[in-house]
Amino acid sequence: MLGTILGWLGNLLGGPFARAAVDAYRAKLEATNSSERVTADLAARELAVEQREAELRAQVLIAEQGNAATRWVRPLWALPFIAWTYKVVIWDLMLDLGSTPELKGVTANLCITIAGAYFIGRSAEKVASIIKR
Repeated sequence: MLGTILGWLGNLLGGPFARAAVDAYRAKLEATNSSERVTADLAARELAVEQREAELRAQVLIAEQGNAATRWVRPLWALPFIAWTYKVVIWDLMLDLGSTPELKGVTANLCITIAGAYFIGRSAEKVASIIKR
């Protein structure tokens, strides 16, 4: 199961770059005149730059997570919504000791966005760390 997931992620992340690089190299070899050769060479260089940029973005993300200040940004943004959720569930629903108005407008959208980003982002981080190992 894990091998299937890792294989799928490897094909997703590495496959397009690898296939595009091979295609660019083939085009370079098959080029008949100098302008086609230059175009194929530029395409290969562009792919190499894109792959390097992706690697650098991953390194920046890893470096930012090593810093305590940047590591706590997401939990601090989520804290008010966590407190609101616990208040609604425990105080209002379980203990029946009050009622809290529902979130509306921008605040509701922000709550949904933060909750989604937190859980999806954290899952992606865990998958990336498993792949890195």
